[in-house]
This record gives sequence, C-alpha cells and structure tokens, in this order.
Amino acid sequence: MAQFVDWDLAAATAGKLGKTGPRVTLEEATAVVAELRVLADEAAAHVAEYTNLHPAGPPSPVRVVDRRDWANANVDGLREVVAPLVGRLTSGREPSGVFDAVGARAAGVQAGAVLAYLSGKVLGQYEVFSADPGQLLLVAPNIVDAERSLNADPRDFRLWVCLHEVTHRTQFTAVPWLRGHFLAEVAAFVDATGTGEEFVARARRAIGVVSDVVRDPSSRGSILDIVQTPNQKVLLDRITALMTLLEGHAEFVMDGVGPDVVPSVADIRAKFNRRRETANPVESLIRRLLGVDAKLRQYAEGRTFVHQVVDKVGMAGFNKVWTSPLTLPLLDELADPQKWIDRVGAAPPAVEAD
Repeated sequence: MAQFVDWDLAAATAGKLGKTGPRVTLEEATAVVAELRVLADEAAAHVAEYTNLHPAGPPSPVRVVDRRDWANANVDGLREVVAPLVGRLTSGREPSGVFDAVGARAAGVQAGAVLAYLSGKVLGQYEVFSADPGQLLLVAPNIVDAERSLNADPRDFRLWVCLHEVTHRTQFTAVPWLRGHFLAEVAAFVDATGTGEEFVARARRAIGVVSDVVRDPSSRGSILDIVQTPNQKVLLDRITALMTLLEGHAEFVMDGVGPDVVPSVADIRAKFNRRRETANPVESLIRRLLGVDAKLRQYAEGRTFVHQVVDKVGMAGFNKVWTSPLTLPLLDELADPQKWIDRVGAAPPAVEAD
C-alpha cells in the first residue's frame, strides 16, 4: 500500500534530533516517575469533585514517558490519522509520481523533525488516536526541566501539571460521545483533502509560505492555513472550537483547584505565563509555522469562555456543554458566552431563600 510518510523514519528522526533531558540521577528519575503517578491519581479526585464529571469506568493508568517515548506514541497516533489520507489520495493504487515527488522518506524526516521539536516542549498529553479511550502521557524530563527553569516547588508544579492533563482524561472518559465525535470530525477533515494533485499543489504553496516567513518574520501564515481546502476550513472551525473549549476548561480547572491544593499556584501561574509568552526569534518562527501560537491563544480564549459561563450559570449550567455535539460552543460563541447560554438554555443556579 502507498505510504505518504515513512513513520519508522519519523520515529527514528525524532529520537535522534530530540533534546537531551535535564541531568538527573537514576534515583531522582525513579522518584519523579513514582511521584507523577501518585499525583495523577490525586489530581483525578480533585478534578472529579470540582467539575462534577465522573469517568464511566476506571481510567487507564498514566504513562510517565521520556521524550522519545512521547514521540513514538504520537507516531502511532498519526499513523491512524494519516492512513485514510493516503487511501483518499491514491484510491488504493500503488504509489504514483505524486508520492514520489513528495517522498515518503522526506516526509518522514520532516515529521520527525516536528515531533523532535514538540517532544522538548510538551509537559503532558491525553492522546486519543492510538488507544481507546485514550492514554494519559506525562513527559517527565520536560516537567523537571520546566520546574527548574521556573524555580518552582517541584511537588506543587507537578500536581499543577497533573490537574491540567487529568482534566483532559476526565473530559474524554466522563463524556461517552466525546472521543467518537472528535475522531469523526478529524476523519471528515481528512476526507475533505481533495485529489493527490490538489494536495501537492497546496503543499508546494506551503513551502512558499515557509520561505516568506523566514525572509520576513513579521509576515503571517502557518502551514496548516495553506494546505486546507475550503471545506476543510469549515471543519477546522468546528475542531478549533472544540479544542479551545477542552484546553480552556483544563486551564480553568487547574486554576480553580490550584489555590486549595497547590500552595504556590499564584507564583507558578505568573512565571508559567511569562514563559509561554517569551520565545527567541527562531522559536517564535517555528511556533507560528506549526500553528503552536494558535494553540496558545486557545488556552486564554477557552479559559475566558469557561470562566464567564460558570460565573453566570454555575458549574451545573456549564456542564450542559457535555450533553451532545449540538451543545458544544460554536467558534463565534467562544467570544460571546451569553450567545451560547441563550442557545442551549443554560440556567443560572437557583438562589435558595433565607
């Protein structure tokens, strides 16, 4: 079968190019792994109590991974996403000149380079593509690296990170339809790719965008913006709205729970926000090309939406968002929470009489 990306080469490239971890002894590494597992369990109890979302069954155990393992897990997930794309572009035929031109090996090296960059940045992830209902990954070397650079209390920082990532696991395990809906949206996005020739033409335009941004860092655009079809832009709006909700909800929960269980949370949040906003010119360029800047905006926009809705209708009213795909916020409603409240009929909490 045709292969658009040499995934084995992508995994090998990510491992070779990935950053080396912070200096720790074997005893320190073992202690970090053990504590992260304990704190993930602790965070799960806090998240369930705060959100009133309860997983349908026992959650899958947390996987504490290094950067190479994180990249490998995402290679497995990307295989699942890209395989339908290959079938769509080739209609089941053997590789054509289109695939020769792009080059599965070249694509593998490029994908590996992207994963190598991200593997040094990601603190944790709930990965839903390669496992059902998903797997919670905590990237130990990045967590240690971040807490040291922030001069944060290690236990406080680790629990704070766990609160965010466990919230994502809770979302997908307490809302039975969420994973299936998300995967269906991604599948529809892939199915709207178009013909092989059209895809390659857009890929070539993406190379032009890379060149433009390299020459003029003030120019706008990301690779994702260019390789989409018009139909995909519509689908991406829905996926973006969903991801903004999920990220914002996780941010809201970690900051809502934090003051009660993370003594230094205010200091951690202030330092962490400065860290997110500060990047050297090369990193800023890479973040924009990969669309990472858009993801960072999702944290803030989503958190504001959740905060304003909970302020107006309480947590029970906000939780109407999990009723069905029809009650998810639309992209324009994220900037106008009252519009979402009116559409789904989320009522404010009843006021008890004295």
